Formats: sequence, C-alpha cells, structure tokens
Amino acid sequence: MSSVLERPTKRAANSRLTLQALHREVVELHQRVADLEDLRELNRAIESNGSKPLIPWTKAKKELGLV
Repeated sequence: MSSVLERPTKRAANSRLTLQALHREVVELHQRVADLEDLRELNRAIESNGSKPLIPWTKAKKELGLV
C-alpha cells in the first residue's frame, strides 16, 4: 500500500516510456488519488465529530462483531 505522503518516483531520463510503464504510472496515480480522497474524508469526519465523546475500542469491536 502506498503512502499519501510519499513522493512519486521519477523515471530515469534515458528510460523509454512503454505502454506497461504508462499503465503502471496510471495505476499508481489512481491509487494515490484514492488515498488522498480517503484522507480528506477522514479529516472531514474528525472535524464533524468535534468534541463528541469517542466510542471505546472494546465497545466498537463488540458492536461490529469482531469479538
């Protein structure tokens, strides 16, 4: 899984752009955009919760059926 904070890798100046390499770059960019959208959604959720009390992890696990 990629990190949102990672810098994209740069191609070497002498490397040829192939269809496979282009596809790989598009896939990586798509994943990066998805990660950024997830981060933006998480930040909005954190803001909207403000100072509401948090749900204890043990209670959340029980409600989700993870226990």
